[in-house]
Order: sequence, then C-alpha cells, then structure tokens
Amino acid sequence: MIQLTDAGNIKKVENGTVTSPKGFVSGGLHCGLRRSKNDFGLLMSEQPASAAAVYTQSHFQAPPLKVTQESIASEQKIQAVVVNSAIANACTGEEGLLNAFQMRDLIAKRYEIPADYVAVASTGVIGEQLDMEKITYGAHTVEMDHKEAHAFQQAILTTDTCEKSSCFQLEIDGQTVTVAGAAKGSGMIHPNMATMLGFITTDANIESKHLQAALSHCIDQSFNQITVDGETSTNDMVLTLANGKAENEPLYPEHKQWKDFQQALLLVCEDLAKQIAKDGEGATKLIEVNVKGANSEKEARAIAKKVVGSNLVKTAVYGLDANWGRIVGAIGHSEAEVAAEECDIYIGSQLVFSRGTPHPFSEEQATEHMSKDKVNIQINLHQGTEAGTAWGCDLTYDYVKINASYRT
Repeated sequence: MIQLTDAGNIKKVENGTVTSPKGFVSGGLHCGLRRSKNDFGLLMSEQPASAAAVYTQSHFQAPPLKVTQESIASEQKIQAVVVNSAIANACTGEEGLLNAFQMRDLIAKRYEIPADYVAVASTGVIGEQLDMEKITYGAHTVEMDHKEAHAFQQAILTTDTCEKSSCFQLEIDGQTVTVAGAAKGSGMIHPNMATMLGFITTDANIESKHLQAALSHCIDQSFNQITVDGETSTNDMVLTLANGKAENEPLYPEHKQWKDFQQALLLVCEDLAKQIAKDGEGATKLIEVNVKGANSEKEARAIAKKVVGSNLVKTAVYGLDANWGRIVGAIGHSEAEVAAEECDIYIGSQLVFSRGTPHPFSEEQATEHMSKDKVNIQINLHQGTEAGTAWGCDLTYDYVKINASYRT
C-alpha cells in the first residue's frame, strides 16, 4: 500500500523494508550470541554502491566503526554490511579490532568481493569480546534474499521491542526511485550524529560525495533530534548505500530534483528516528516538541531537544501531570536566547503559559491529551521566524528495571 505525503510526488510505501529499493538483498539468523533471537545480519547490494556515513562523536569509538571508516575511505563504495547484536565489540582493544577486521574478511571471502567493499557494525554489551566461532558460523550460514528483510531487521535489535523500518518512493528523471531504511535503538539514545544503528538503502544514481552531503543535512533534523535517556553510544552509526539501479540521471545539488531526493531521504530518517524515540526502553508514549518563533533553526532545535530530554518533563508525561513548570525549567537552562515574558507554551491544543504568566486551562483536557500514545508540546518564543522539532519518550519504572539488569 502506498500513501501520498505532503511532499510533492513523494509517496510512503507501507510495509516497505530495507530491501525494497532495486538490487538489495539481506538475511539474518541466530548464531548463538543471544539466547534465541536473531543476532547476525547481512545486507548486500547486487553491485558496489556509493556509500555515506555518520558516526558517534564518542571518544570511545568501537572497532567496527573504525573498520567501516577504513572501508569507505578506500573507494567510497560498499557492497555488503555485516552486523551482529548482543556484543558491541567496544572497548575491546587490539583483539576487538582484529575481530572486526575478521568479520569483514569472512564476508568478503564468501561472496568474493574486495574486503574494502564490506562495512561492519555491532551492538550490545560494551567490553566483551566477540565469540568468533559463532560469528564465523553466521557468516558461512546466512542466506540472502530480497524477501528476508525482516530476518535482518530482527538481527540488529537489542532491547528494542519491535523492528523499525521505513520506505518512500518518488519519480526522478521519469524513473521510480526508492529510499528505505532499517534502524535499531531503544536505550543509550541521545545521538550526537545519528542513532544507535541505522542502515539506509536507495537505488538512486548518486555519487558518494553528494550522498554524504544529503545525509549530513538530514541527520541534524532527524536522528540528532531524538533522545531517550541522554546517553550516547560508542557504536552509533548511520550508513547509507546508493547502488544506481533506478537508472536516473546522476543526482547532484544543481539537479532540478535534488531537493526532492533530499526530502525523501529526510522522511526516511525522520520516520526511523521517531520510531526509535517511541520505542524508548520502558516507554509508553512518544513526545513531540515543536518550537517556533526562534532567532535561528539551531536554537529552535536546541530548545526542543532540551525539553524532550528533561527527566522532569518525561516523568510528568508518564504521570499524566500537565505541570508546565517542568517545561519552563527546561527552556530556562537551554543555551538559546529566550525572553520569558514573550514565551507561550501549549500542551496539546491548550495554552498553559502565556507571555511569562500562567494561563487558565482545563486539567481534565490536558490529562486526556497526555493519555494518548503521542503527546504534543508546542512552544512559541515570539522572537524570530525559525522553527525546530525534537522527539523523545516518557520515563517509566520499566526503564530502570531494563537497565538495572541489562547484562543479566
């Protein structure tokens, strides 16, 4: 099923997966790193694809990220992405780095492609070494198919409660171009570039440098605008592959439909980002904060993320408490320029704070809105013309339970 969006000729493909773009296949299986669920995944393009990526800004970048960076630096091409869950292979020293390279080599040898055409990703517990016997079994056994996207999407999960995928299509140069993605993330979500792990595929014809520019533009408005718990992982990465199978004319910033492609990529990133925020560990609802009237887009985004990341706001939402003072507190210690006497705050459609003073509102209506799966908070600074949005989730007792026993 395809639904029209508000973005011109861009359409959302319901039930689309990371293998919906032409020329992509994937697979996943249980290799034994986890007790029973899929924990080894492989995503491949039929031909080498232009590659672009963003990585965590953590000082403790995990070995898989270093291997992936080396692969992309060679020719800016990637054909296969091998992923494991359960073990992050982070803070594992020289042995961990050698194991990440071995993962790359196992896939390269099996499919007879250059090692530099293989990217590596891992997610899970920090500080534990990979069981390479199990990884080798996965590399030798995994089967590939364009219908096996769900096996791959399941293999990348850790504390996630569901798969996360998104797919959009548009016409470029008379050809149908598809942009799709899969992601994982539920905890340690406060990205400084991306999410825990995200893989985006497209059959668009586009060079790596232009794909990188498009991806970097989209990240700041999507993955960088979500938060679950204020924590940034050692393994955060979003990798994008474009194999050109749609056979459109090469895309570049001066192309007449460049903005259309960029918008489709943004829609996929934003959709995945919101799914991650909604699936925050122990979460019961998605929180969306919209800020307008700011002096700059950067300040608007900063305030939105500050509010959605506030533990006091998150717990108030969980408790169905329309305590706008929590929102004021979060806005007040943001680094953006704010004039308190000019600020308006809405919870749902209700104005609760106006131009520096409380505004009468219905507690019953506010509670009804906060009982929904999605809670909207709107802030108008009345200072400029720029706007920004951020997404997060409520903070519940279950978040503590999940993380108190993460390794056990």
